[in-house]
Amino acid sequence: MELSHLIQSSQVENVRVCCPLMPPVTGTLCVSSHHLILSAYPAEGTKQEKCELWLLHCAVDSVEKSVQNIGMLKSKESTKDGEARSSSGTVTLKCKDLRVIQLDIPDMEETFNVARSVQALSSLDNISLSYPYFFRPAGCKLGKGWARDAMENFYHKLKAKTDAWRLSDVNENFKVCPSYSEKTIVPVSFSDNSLKRAAAFRQGRRFPVLSYYHAKNKMVLLRSAQPLVGPTHNCCKDDEMLLDAALMGQPQGFIIDIRTKQDAKQARSSGGGTEKKIRYPKWSLLHRPLERGQALQSSLTRLVGTCYETYLGRNHWLSKLQASQWLSHVKEALSTAGLAAECIERKGTCVLVHGAEGANNTLLVTSLAQLILSSDCRTMVGFQDLIEREWLQAGHPFQLRCARSGWAQGRFQQESPNFLLFLDCCWQITQQFPMAMEFNEKLLCTLATHVYSSEYGTFLCNNEKERYFYKVQEKTHSLWGILNNFRQRKHLVNPVYERNELAIWPSVAPQSIQLWEGFFLRYLVPTEHKEMQWQQIWELVGEDPY
Repeated sequence: MELSHLIQSSQVENVRVCCPLMPPVTGTLCVSSHHLILSAYPAEGTKQEKCELWLLHCAVDSVEKSVQNIGMLKSKESTKDGEARSSSGTVTLKCKDLRVIQLDIPDMEETFNVARSVQALSSLDNISLSYPYFFRPAGCKLGKGWARDAMENFYHKLKAKTDAWRLSDVNENFKVCPSYSEKTIVPVSFSDNSLKRAAAFRQGRRFPVLSYYHAKNKMVLLRSAQPLVGPTHNCCKDDEMLLDAALMGQPQGFIIDIRTKQDAKQARSSGGGTEKKIRYPKWSLLHRPLERGQALQSSLTRLVGTCYETYLGRNHWLSKLQASQWLSHVKEALSTAGLAAECIERKGTCVLVHGAEGANNTLLVTSLAQLILSSDCRTMVGFQDLIEREWLQAGHPFQLRCARSGWAQGRFQQESPNFLLFLDCCWQITQQFPMAMEFNEKLLCTLATHVYSSEYGTFLCNNEKERYFYKVQEKTHSLWGILNNFRQRKHLVNPVYERNELAIWPSVAPQSIQLWEGFFLRYLVPTEHKEMQWQQIWELVGEDPY
């Protein structure tokens, strides 16, 4: 398919564009295959420079249009050319990074053409037609930033601490579990044939694998999907033996099921369920429900709507913020991750985390628990490896979950902002422990932007198997390669970072959980004061990031 066939108007003159925190400009609007481009020249006698706006079509979440004088055009008297030309329209683009861009177009037909073009180009389903396959930045070579195998690097560090685990290639060519990476870490005593039988007993064949090893007391954090117990109470000896082997001789472990007891019970009717005490006597079951899917997406939509209702009074605004329940989701995510970390660090027990699929909130909990426990994960490189290992290689379906952002309306399909919730929780930790993380808020905002729309291929597709099929590493650039470039990296580091080998325990008290203004309000509130604060901090520590 040629993308040019979707463009109904390629160029429109005298378009007035209103962007957040910027004065309106008027210029030429161009619709290309992947971008909406505005080129505006300064008015005569002014000192303003030429202005260019480039907006990826995939960054558009919602397209709204309105037309003035449409009634006059439809009337019988509207036959004169002058009257027809007096019509105009407005296209409002609500973007996935929460920007709202207004285009005032001096012609009704062009208004509809631009709106239809952007709507079609912003909702492409063919991954190979997405912009990362065409993006070729100057001075960058394909392949840069991709040569990192987070799972192998993680295993080599693990091997230096213990020989009780091995790197299995049972999933070579993704033949056992299509949503796992090709290599997984499992108990050394457990054979690949047993792994295959255990995989058949878990939803999506996502069998229990090692997520984190706590060297301090040799406890481990595991993740998986739900067991396929079903209404007939099925069991699997190999799955039971795998979990017993993961205990490494410990008398007890905890299974944290991130569903309600009722949801876990109802899952049996469709073939799922949860572990039975009689089959897993060494494991104790804890239910810590986290919202996901439509409920979580609706919460994000309500939050974004509240943030942009600036005319509300303070009390009414705070009431609507609470009603969105987003901060409650942040609190519950941090609380559940804290519970998993507490079981490992303070109780000295192993932990298995799973919900239903094991590819959404399961990864949220295991990655946050590692941030709490591991100082390595709080470094710039370690945090990137954590995302690579626990989200990308673990099969979080980014393409489905991040298809729509906070402006999405109507019936949601498979959208769910699990990764955005993770980044929000990370920001909460940085606020409570300002010296604990090597990275700053800019990195979190950058990731939140790129996960929804990006020039880079890092977050394309739903799992490693799809990325291999679409040759993402061979044909697109890596976001990590750009972020680790010296010029970019110096803007993303925390100037007051001090490595802390101890676990950090974030508070979930109501007064401790804040709205992430740096992301949700960044196009509503000027940020110059924050930039000045960071500049002053850099000066105090004796360095200049610029």
